[in-house]
Amino acid sequence: MNALTASSPAVYRVVMPTIFERVVSREIPAEIVYEDDEFIAIKDINPAAPVHVLVIPKVASERLDTITDEAHMGRLFMTATKVARSLTPDYRLVVNVGPGGGQTVFHTHVHVLGGWGEDGPDGHV
Repeated sequence: MNALTASSPAVYRVVMPTIFERVVSREIPAEIVYEDDEFIAIKDINPAAPVHVLVIPKVASERLDTITDEAHMGRLFMTATKVARSLTPDYRLVVNVGPGGGQTVFHTHVHVLGGWGEDGPDGHV
């Protein structure tokens, strides 16, 4: 569903659903690894690690720093941890916030990255 927004009385733009909103609504397919009433976790279509899953809130927020519900934020990270533990013993949780932080889909999500084995990934943060 498109939302019409006004930046001035004479200028309108159509806000298209993000790819994640389209996954949540089952408009486009995805390989789902976890789902509950609040979140869905899918395999990344361009994995950056042997295990690369995205944990996505079903209700969209553009950026992590726009979430004001602390309990929701906690459940997001608890869910990401639960999903990670079900897939790999060692992992990273990554959130990109804003274009300068590497965010390319403006619907908050957590990357679960892992599966490298005991040697870990090539680079360390």
